[in-house]
Amino acid sequence: MAAHPLEGALDRGRTSLSTRLDRWRTKRWQIAQCAAAAGVAWWLAVDVFHHTAPFFAPVAAVVSLGTSYGQRLRRVAEVTVGVALGVFGADLIVRGLGTEGWVIALVVGLAMSVALLLDNGQVFLIQAAVQSIVITALKPAPGQAFTRWTDALIGGAVALVAATVVPAAPLRRPREQAAKVLRKVRDLLQAAGDVMVDGDVERAMSLLAEARGTDPLIRELEAAADEGLDVVASSPFRIRHAPGLRKMAELVEPLDRSLRSTRVLVRQCAVAAYRRQSIPHSYALLAAELAAAVEVVATELDADRMAVAAQPALVAVGMATGDVERTSDLSSEVVLAQIRSVIADLLLLTGMDPIEATDSLPPVRH
Repeated sequence: MAAHPLEGALDRGRTSLSTRLDRWRTKRWQIAQCAAAAGVAWWLAVDVFHHTAPFFAPVAAVVSLGTSYGQRLRRVAEVTVGVALGVFGADLIVRGLGTEGWVIALVVGLAMSVALLLDNGQVFLIQAAVQSIVITALKPAPGQAFTRWTDALIGGAVALVAATVVPAAPLRRPREQAAKVLRKVRDLLQAAGDVMVDGDVERAMSLLAEARGTDPLIRELEAAADEGLDVVASSPFRIRHAPGLRKMAELVEPLDRSLRSTRVLVRQCAVAAYRRQSIPHSYALLAAELAAAVEVVATELDADRMAVAAQPALVAVGMATGDVERTSDLSSEVVLAQIRSVIADLLLLTGMDPIEATDSLPPVRH
């Protein structure tokens, strides 16, 4: 019996809400940091420097920090100088020429030209233009000329300090995402083993669609690794984590290859199911044993350890691939080859080099 449309809508709503909450959880520290930086920048400008309505102090702080850890110090420097440059130049021109349409055009052109000569960063360029427009359109209060650019510098200085204070979450995220990729490999292998046994075409096609949708997992892993490296590069308090993060970044490629090899395996299982071609039962057992070994690798990486403990299980599955029967069916041959390929890629996560990983797999029976 078909599900009621309302039930589908409710399921999608729950999924959407869960996704939105997860998105907020991953950014809650950055949001709190931006809010605190804006308040501190305003307080400094008003209570310490005695500026009236220092609009540009919190603006510069928030825009500089943003909600991403990637290249944070560079972004802070670009935005701070860009805002200050636009504000100062616009203040200077407005005092002499007033506020007219042609003056705004002149101010924007000059601000962007100077910014481009200093640095071709897009954020830097746009901030210089935007802030020059705001300054040109909003005249300063009496006695406040040329104080607005110092507000921008105050906000940037606060952002610079805040950028060095980073929680541990971005440092954990690469290994957590790596474990997520591995558990997807595990699930695909387990399901592929089931398809090898029962040959269910519908299940095989559904599994193939699932496997084809795994590319975002690798993109998220790459982004997490890059962000983690940026954090240790910008925060003196996290520099001790640099070696571990560099090792994790080196694991992105073998993780990507293992996921791609698993996708090929799933595709061949789907082809075999569609063509009603049987795959040897021993191959299904290999897939199940490899899935169990993959879970060990995921557990080790999740615990921030090189997956040395998973090496015996992977090698054992690799040795077993040399003893299974062979067939003349192309799909079955590809399945066996991809199982061996996944094993070789995963052995790199246990500390082996590529030659050791390859040598640990015995020749297959002819």
